[in-house]
Amino acid sequence: METPAAAPARLTRADGSPIRAVVVDDEESLTDLLGMALRYEGWDIRTAADGQRALRVIREFKPDVVILDVMLPDIDGLTVLTRLRAAGDQVPVLFLTAKDAVADRVAGLTVGGDDYVTKPFSLEELVARLRALLRRSALLASTGPDPIIRVGDLVLDEESYEVQRAGTTVELTATEFELLRFLMRNPRRVLSKAQILDRVWSYDFGGRSSVVELYISYLRKKIDSLGPQMIHTVRGFGYVIKPVE
Repeated sequence: METPAAAPARLTRADGSPIRAVVVDDEESLTDLLGMALRYEGWDIRTAADGQRALRVIREFKPDVVILDVMLPDIDGLTVLTRLRAAGDQVPVLFLTAKDAVADRVAGLTVGGDDYVTKPFSLEELVARLRALLRRSALLASTGPDPIIRVGDLVLDEESYEVQRAGTTVELTATEFELLRFLMRNPRRVLSKAQILDRVWSYDFGGRSSVVELYISYLRKKIDSLGPQMIHTVRGFGYVIKPVE
């Protein structure tokens, strides 16, 4: 007789309170289903059926993660996220979409999304991806006695979720932060796209490594724009971060 697999440990915020999530979709049956599944995880859930209400709920509820449908009856999910990011809200966002084209995936990531699933999807997969996003969030428990990572004039604080280069604060999304942290934990070491996908996304992103290239480009715009180049491409191998010499 096989022993049942142990259930994953329940995630909470660093202060022990429930994870807060907002589900945005105009299909009531889907929001009900997702809400039920996430409440089973012990999370506190709010829902919205259109983009304008979503913006109000997110602003008032201050969630730890947002599940956001791309197609909404008023303003679309891409516009919702663009407005959130413009307002300085870096909440992790997972897109729901009925579209499976690469262009639609890239569009969601380009405006600051952290991940997405394509309808129809399994609840198990969606919850697993949300849990992966939350583990990358600063709201969860601290990582150790010395949360500061330094590479040259670049400083990353794993507890406060703050990044500075030469004293200038750099605003990052949860996924950008995790990618930078992985690079900075391995200075001068070339990391392959496969290694980055496994560590940052915890799964194969649809078999496409282009998401790594996209997020490296984001980091370069935010990090390398503040001084000499630190993030380098090693053609045929991957990426490396190293201090300016």
